[in-house]
Amino acid sequence: MGSQVLWFLVLLTLTTICKSKSCHPNDLKGLQDFKAGIRSDISGRLSKWKNQDCCKWEGISCNEAGRVASIILPGLYTSDGAPVQSTMVGELSPSITLIDFLEVIDIGELGGLTGKIPTSIGLHLPHLRKLNFLGNQFTGALPESICKLSKLEEMYLQENVFSGFVPSCIGGVKNLRRVDVHSNKLSGVIPESITRLTNLESLCLQDNFLTGIIPENIGNLQELKELDLSKNSLTGIIPRSIVKLNSISILYLNANQLEGEIPPSKPGQLSSLSFIRLQNNRLNGIIPSSIGYLTSLQRLSLANNQLKGSIPSSLGNLKSLTELYLSNNQLSGQLPRSIGGLSELLLLSISHNMIEGPLPGEISSLSNLQSLDLSFNNLNMSTIPKWLMQLPSLSRIYLAGCEIQGEIPEYIAKSLLELDLSANHLSGRIPAWIGSLSRLYSLNLSKNKLVSEIPSTFTNLEILGALDLHSNKLEGSVDAVLQMKSKFVGGSLTYLDLSDNSFSSGVEQIGVGGQEHIQHLNLSHNFLKGRFPTSIETFKSLETLDLSHNGLGSYLPISLANVTALEKLMLHKNQFTGRIPEEFLKLKKLKELNLSDNLLEGKIPYGKPFLDFPQSSFSRNRGLCGKPLPPCKS
Repeated sequence: MGSQVLWFLVLLTLTTICKSKSCHPNDLKGLQDFKAGIRSDISGRLSKWKNQDCCKWEGISCNEAGRVASIILPGLYTSDGAPVQSTMVGELSPSITLIDFLEVIDIGELGGLTGKIPTSIGLHLPHLRKLNFLGNQFTGALPESICKLSKLEEMYLQENVFSGFVPSCIGGVKNLRRVDVHSNKLSGVIPESITRLTNLESLCLQDNFLTGIIPENIGNLQELKELDLSKNSLTGIIPRSIVKLNSISILYLNANQLEGEIPPSKPGQLSSLSFIRLQNNRLNGIIPSSIGYLTSLQRLSLANNQLKGSIPSSLGNLKSLTELYLSNNQLSGQLPRSIGGLSELLLLSISHNMIEGPLPGEISSLSNLQSLDLSFNNLNMSTIPKWLMQLPSLSRIYLAGCEIQGEIPEYIAKSLLELDLSANHLSGRIPAWIGSLSRLYSLNLSKNKLVSEIPSTFTNLEILGALDLHSNKLEGSVDAVLQMKSKFVGGSLTYLDLSDNSFSSGVEQIGVGGQEHIQHLNLSHNFLKGRFPTSIETFKSLETLDLSHNGLGSYLPISLANVTALEKLMLHKNQFTGRIPEEFLKLKKLKELNLSDNLLEGKIPYGKPFLDFPQSSFSRNRGLCGKPLPPCKS
């Protein structure tokens, strides 16, 4: 009986051994070296790579011949039906090129992988179809041998630290459909050979340091649906062949140094184009009337260029348009009446041009319009049209510099999110009803002639994030604002500018009004008196503090040293006395400092950041000494 059991166990062991498959030695070596290079894997997937049958390892799949065909270990994956975000930290082993039947390498979004693409990758991985390294910390140049990956269809290398040039031979990878190398440190020119990739559907090279021109024959890429070359330093003109991209849906050339005119198109060209970004360039000439042929357009941005002439009436043909950005150009004439036909329009921005009034009444038919920016044109509006305020969806209104006069009219009291009436000629009081705008997040009434006090109803603005009332004739106390409290977790007010007014009290409320999330606070050029409040230390997020040109006195509070986020501190032209606290050396992020024209005395604290500031930061005090001023007398 015992011998039968023994033979059974031997047979079971042999059967198990026979059923167990071993990796090809090259595959096993490549995967083991890959695992050895990883110092941390919080997903635990690599810890399961134990036996010799690598085809059953998590993230690994093999072809019919038993050779490893794919390594799929993305940072974002699904486990037990739920999405999981994981990271790996370590270096990519060059032994990965030993796995010579690889078709897919997907190790994207792991966050902590470093190293370089092996220079011989194109010589040893002839079957590679997809290469995904996105969202890591890979460095070095893109090797020329990539051009020998004749079967490569998709290459995702974005959000790493790759440098050097785009290989000039890239045009030889005929099967390439998607190339994404955005957000790296690539330099040099876009090689002309890229225009030979006739299967290319997506080319994303944005946010690099590319120079030179856009290849003239870019129009050869007839399958191209997405072209993003934004945020580089490209020069020259937009090639005229670009209008031949009949499959293009997304065209982003913004934030370069492109010049010349916008190429006109013909009927039927660019018929699929939905999104155009050409802003932040040096384009000149006119907006071509042929823009009206692009009937699939949903978003059009031509802002921050040097475009002239009138806005073409053909824009009214763009029935799918939802966003139109034309600000910061030299456009003139009146808004075309056809703009009223843009029934899907959500956002219209034409600020900082030379557009003339009156506004066409057809705007009143834009029932979906949510945001309107007409600031700084030649509209000479005098008053805010009542019909404009009756647009049912309008919640963001920017009418700065429109020559509006008189008091703020009550008929604008609607469900607003943002309101900018700055740089006008508004007079009278700030109306109390503004405190009833419960959804208001941003309010700018600066550079007007508003008088009296801030209404106490401002304490009701519980989600107000930005308030700018500078350069008016307001007076009284600032505590109506400093006592505002948010009922929402995370705080509310982050930007507050009450400078250049006649406020005289309320400074003692700094730090005790529940606005500890303020990042920028400017109360300069007022008549504030009293002590600097020690409760300032509760403003942990404060980056800019300007109390200059007031009548504040007494000692500088040591508690200010606890506001370690401070980058700019302006306390000049006051009456502060005593020493500069040694604890101020904890303000390591400070980039700007001015304590001049006070009554301070004693030795200036020695060390950074104070050693970085000039004499003018401390001059004209009672008795300060030490660097950068003359040494103290013993």
